[in-house]
Amino acid sequence: MLTLQIALSFFGIAVLLALAPGPDNVFVMTQAALWGRSAGLYVVLGLCTGLMGHTAAVAVGLAALVAASPTAFTVLKLLGAAYLVYLAWGAFRAPVGADKAARPAQLSRGALFRRGVVMNLTNPKVSLFFLAFLPQFTSAARGSVALQTISLGALFIAATLLVFGAIAVFSGAFGQLFQRSPTAQRALNWIAGAVFIGLALRLAFASQ
Repeated sequence: MLTLQIALSFFGIAVLLALAPGPDNVFVMTQAALWGRSAGLYVVLGLCTGLMGHTAAVAVGLAALVAASPTAFTVLKLLGAAYLVYLAWGAFRAPVGADKAARPAQLSRGALFRRGVVMNLTNPKVSLFFLAFLPQFTSAARGSVALQTISLGALFIAATLLVFGAIAVFSGAFGQLFQRSPTAQRALNWIAGAVFIGLALRLAFASQ
């Protein structure tokens, strides 16, 4: 089992890591700005669900397989990059207009949630990060390493939910101001598309 000291130390580090600029929090920021606060929160829930998958992968050793297989790593990162390019294409082509009828249709909650899940699960760097980071806070002397890993993953998810949720709330309010102007809408769409392209390139050229 985790001690209180280890749990608090790990949670503090996880909060700092969530605050550091990265693909996931930028993704939340752009989606909330485009679709509103609630949309950003559903993306956050999707990302956190993806983190559950990465935690489970580390706990059962699947992440070690990805780390050991250049082919698996390459396939996974290219799938993730392709998905980001698809999102960029949608952002670039999104219509703009001062009235609501001219604006693109609101994505469903399920679609936003799936975006977050896919975005997270198709990034092998997250699994490798968990594989390198979580074991540093586990010890066989304290019982099951797998259970400790799951507990650490839960704390990391809680920290991510807290920080990314705040990002979604503030970005959603900021995005509402932009949506009142067609020019600002167009700029926001192109910024989002450029962010997706940048994330896709970063992931595609990531080294194992």
